[in-house]
Amino acid sequence: MSTFTVPTRAEVAPANQEIFDNLQKALGFVPNLYATIAYSDNGLGKYLAYQNAKTSLSNKEKEAVNLVVSQVNECIYCQSAHLVIGKMNGFSDEQLLDIRKEKSADAKLNALVKLAADITRNRGQKNEALVIEFFTQGYTNANLVDLILQISDKTAMNYLHNLTKVPVDFPVAVAL
Repeated sequence: MSTFTVPTRAEVAPANQEIFDNLQKALGFVPNLYATIAYSDNGLGKYLAYQNAKTSLSNKEKEAVNLVVSQVNECIYCQSAHLVIGKMNGFSDEQLLDIRKEKSADAKLNALVKLAADITRNRGQKNEALVIEFFTQGYTNANLVDLILQISDKTAMNYLHNLTKVPVDFPVAVAL
């Protein structure tokens, strides 16, 4: 079995060292999963540009998608990170627990969470009733495209952690 260690700043390409410095300034640390992406000379910059691209989804909606996708994909690292980020975006502990259970008391967010979980679980095969409910709640075609892009962003990170098992450097999410 391969063992992945988290690379240090000195072990990554100069472009990634600059990104490490920016992350250190912005966050106070370089998350282990981001550091792991830096094994690729171009991967970290490419990923962060994708992750930070404009979207029609609000930050709260993005975090709900990130959390439910990470739950479906059984990624403890991303569940842990997005519980912290979800709280930073205004979710309560109860709301975050509901999202992990694929539901929300807010009808619009509920439609988003249910569809995101279903798309992830079924690899994009459409559940017509969930798609209809998504649109009934006011989402648009643009939102659907951005939802799929958000799922792909988070799925990539879920897969990276599920394969590398680098240490979780956030408070670890309690199993459901």
